[in-house]
Amino acid sequence: MRRIVVGVDGSEGSQRALDWAITEAGFRHASVDVVTAWEPPFVAEFGAVPPAATATLPSVHEDAARALLDRMVAASHPTDVGGAIDRIAVRGAPTRALLDAAEGADMVVVGSRGRGGFAGLLLGSVSSQVVAHATCPVVVVPPER
Repeated sequence: MRRIVVGVDGSEGSQRALDWAITEAGFRHASVDVVTAWEPPFVAEFGAVPPAATATLPSVHEDAARALLDRMVAASHPTDVGGAIDRIAVRGAPTRALLDAAEGADMVVVGSRGRGGFAGLLLGSVSSQVVAHATCPVVVVPPER
C-alpha cells in the first residue's frame, strides 16, 4: 500500500501540512504516518533537574507528544483517507525522525516553517534538511496567504 509521511509539531504550518497530506492520501489511496519528535529539556540531560523528576520526564514528554498527534489528527477532520492514519511519536531530533520514517514512503510532507526560533527564515531548518536528505519526493506546504 502507498504511504505518505507528514511531520507535525503543533504549529499552524504543520497543521496545514497534515491537512494536505490527508487530502492527498485520499486521492492516492494511501495510508498516512503522522510523525512528531520530542526530546527531554536540555536541563534534564545535564542534571539541573533533580534525578527524581528526570525519571518521569520521558513518559511525560511522550504522553504530550501523543496528545499533540491526537489533537492535530482530530483537527484535520479526516473523512476520505485511502488507508490508516498512524500516529508516531519519536524521541529524538525532528529531522532524523522524519527521514527515518520516510524510508520506503511514497512522499514526505512538511510545513515550510514550524516552531523553530528564526521566524525570518523562508524555509525552516527541519524542512530544509528533509528536502536535502530525503530518499523520496518531498512536499513543502507553504503558509496560507
